[in-house]
Amino acid sequence: MTALEWISAVLIVLGAFLAFTAALGILRFPDTLTRMHAATKPQVVGLILILLGTGIELRDDANVWMLGLTALFTILTAPVIAHLLGRTAYREQRHRDGMLRVNELGDELD
Repeated sequence: MTALEWISAVLIVLGAFLAFTAALGILRFPDTLTRMHAATKPQVVGLILILLGTGIELRDDANVWMLGLTALFTILTAPVIAHLLGRTAYREQRHRDGMLRVNELGDELD
């Protein structure tokens, strides 16, 4: 195996591990806001690492650009989805009491 194949393999395995921990977090965390954290942060980083490893492995193929577009789309849409999900969970009171230190949206519910 060449050095690039080793780097590719390490990135893919590390990305898969992060995606697996995100899935465990979604299953194990108690409320929507903490599940949202597990669904966005490690999942997106894991996907980017998998795409990077795959891009290194397929460096001479034309499909590498599709991997780049997938990564860009994920980076652009994940924060928006997380924001909307968190806002909806807050409005529906699906968070544990005492978790919020500052309640910036308290006046909006009235």
